[in-house]
Amino acid sequence: MASSLGEFEQLILLALVRLGDEAYGVSIHHEILRRAGREVTVASVYKTLERLETKGLAVSTLGESTAERGGRRKKYFRIQPGGRRALAQALASLNRMTDGLSLGPGLATRPLRRDER
Repeated sequence: MASSLGEFEQLILLALVRLGDEAYGVSIHHEILRRAGREVTVASVYKTLERLETKGLAVSTLGESTAERGGRRKKYFRIQPGGRRALAQALASLNRMTDGLSLGPGLATRPLRRDER
């Protein structure tokens, strides 16, 4: 069985999926702030990316150096197939746990489709 993902790891992997080829530390940080409303440090993003790489769920590559970055290269990240599977499993578990719950007015979750049960 695959190792479980923490909430922040899930957010990072979701950002990798959304950003595609443009996923690097700062863009991931901005995506999490914009979509999840989470104030996190860029350092915590990189530390989590490192952990996801160690688990084999993400992989990094170095981009070209640019003058605007003082000759430094961006480190880009991609989700790996194992990361997609782990993310799908985590989201499916969350959907099953919230199926049919009412969390207050206007906050009911959607029911599971037959193929999700």
